[in-house]
Amino acid sequence: MDKQIILASASPRRAEILEKMGIENFIVVPAAISEDIESCGPEEYVKTLAKNKAVHIAKDNEGIIIAADTIVALGDAILGKPKDENDAADMLKKLSGNMHSVYTGICIIDTSLKEMICDHEKTDVYFRRLSEKEIDEYIKTGEPMDKAGAYGIQGRACSFIKRIEGCYYNVMGLPAAKLHILLTALR
Repeated sequence: MDKQIILASASPRRAEILEKMGIENFIVVPAAISEDIESCGPEEYVKTLAKNKAVHIAKDNEGIIIAADTIVALGDAILGKPKDENDAADMLKKLSGNMHSVYTGICIIDTSLKEMICDHEKTDVYFRRLSEKEIDEYIKTGEPMDKAGAYGIQGRACSFIKRIEGCYYNVMGLPAAKLHILLTALR
């Protein structure tokens, strides 16, 4: 691809996934936007935030903008990034022994073609039962503090997960297969 690729995210995990996909010559331009949007379901929530990020970055940049937003949903409750350690502990206690869904919204804008495509991916994740001690020790690592649902599948929390149904990379924050399909659709 000869157009500049711009990742509208400061997430090192998203950058890593792009590199795994063979997209190496991209630049990172984080989108600092408000995440306060009207109450809606998880699919619309992540798609709206991804679109808002992409549009924000497209105002001042040329190329192909890739924006994403990931959340964890336990039933109708959306779990974003924890506010503090107590919030992280509450989230992990809720996820313990339960199935939850991870949603990632993706929005891609090709500024030269003035085209935008947005979609989402959903993956179901099944946690084993966690002890209070495991939750406390995990929080002490600091790992859960910048992650939706207070855990990272690619880190120490890998031992919490019994199984997943869907895209592993979606749980990391950027569904690779979906992204490939969307990028191909823009060509």
